[in-house]
Amino acid sequence: MANPLWKGSQVIAALASNLGQGSEKISTDWVANGVSIDTRDLKPGDIFVALPGDNVDGHDYVEAAFEAGAAAALVRPDFVAHKLGAKAIILPVVDVLGALEALGRAARARSQAHIIAVTGSVGKTSVKETLAAALGKSGSVHASERSFNNHIGVPLSLARLSAEADYGVFELGMNHAGELTDLVDMVRPHCAIITTIGTAHIENFENMTALARAKAEVFSGLVEGGTAILPRDNEHYDTLKQSAGQCIGGQARLIDFSAEGNVQAQACTTQVKLHEACSCVTARILDQDVIYKIGTPGAHHVANSLAVLAAVQNAGADLALAALSLADHEGLSGRGRRYRLGEEDAAITLVDESYNANPTSMAAALKAMGLAPRLGRGRRIAVLGDMAELGKEAPALHAALAQNIEQADIDLVLTCGDLMMHLHNHLPPGRMGPHVGTADEVMEILNRDLRANDVVMVKGSNSSGMGKVVDALLASSAADIKKARVG
Repeated sequence: MANPLWKGSQVIAALASNLGQGSEKISTDWVANGVSIDTRDLKPGDIFVALPGDNVDGHDYVEAAFEAGAAAALVRPDFVAHKLGAKAIILPVVDVLGALEALGRAARARSQAHIIAVTGSVGKTSVKETLAAALGKSGSVHASERSFNNHIGVPLSLARLSAEADYGVFELGMNHAGELTDLVDMVRPHCAIITTIGTAHIENFENMTALARAKAEVFSGLVEGGTAILPRDNEHYDTLKQSAGQCIGGQARLIDFSAEGNVQAQACTTQVKLHEACSCVTARILDQDVIYKIGTPGAHHVANSLAVLAAVQNAGADLALAALSLADHEGLSGRGRRYRLGEEDAAITLVDESYNANPTSMAAALKAMGLAPRLGRGRRIAVLGDMAELGKEAPALHAALAQNIEQADIDLVLTCGDLMMHLHNHLPPGRMGPHVGTADEVMEILNRDLRANDVVMVKGSNSSGMGKVVDALLASSAADIKKARVG
């Protein structure tokens, strides 16, 4: 039988400085196999963390958590349980979020796993998931779920780290200076990856150099002898390298990667073939040659694969098995996953890029879309929603996408939102589709105008509502899709 994630005595010890009065009477004769902050995904045996919030307070769900089988609950000292039995393990803590952080730090302190942190302007989640799968060929892996990369998600992911894991992969996100310092101080990675630096969240920074320096905060938490993996082809490489070199007394190992064949990089491509649904790569990874296939198309995924394989090699895991695993990696939901809708002989291809957007990820997605062949009367159609958090440069950055659209030879661009109007106005008539204000209007147009063999890419920031467009297309019945194709 597998060891429990937490014993009651371990939890009490981890929370010692945070526990309120009466904690000395709490039983330690219990175990937990998980940690949850949401009763909707809580499993029997989980510790429920009753986080307070502006709109929802976890304390309102403590009783529901125990009804669902919670092993214990972290609550504020003044919480009163009206319907809970005497055997319910209630842990009163001065600061609930602080207690979650303490549990996460305790998990990290006891772990013997090789820990890797991933950050960057784009590609964080894809690299984290790909790396977890690649390392899984060599041992047991714990990775943060979904995009749990903020001040709540990171300690939650750490608290779920098993003492038996061989590897841990954690995604760290930020949109202000100083945020990564706090997160990486909890994670204390052996290796930190920066995928790339782009204009995401630029409204919160004076300039791009300041943004790059903020991303480089991830190196501040490296353990002694740790490794920094950097994008050699990025224009802010020198800033990242300088920041990494200043960490842990200048003892960090630096590994850079280049998808543009820069042979001075320790991880670089020597040959790349980009195809509609995959990429084939020959590369040198820390003096070892490797040939592999990536199950998702696009040059940005090639760059991400180099960072992944460099981290695998640095961790001492099996590089050959890791490279083979890349062929099985499909695009994630909202981050490039492809669907075939309708009848297979003339299906519509949907590329779901709806999770988020910034100019860097937009350019990469459009470039990848340009690889799609035109079949019959099928077209390359880009459905684009507003990009958020770009500040005063937002209008110009939206308009500038017209050049990427021209280079990728996109046939039709359907724009949605106030900011995307700037792109709409810069499109040539031959590529200019309708401009609308809402996701519902987008669906009306797609349901009316899609036809056989169209390739449709949907992308925008979360606030743009483009995810609703994808959900609606996937929920359409076969009859609805067939009707749309014939239109």
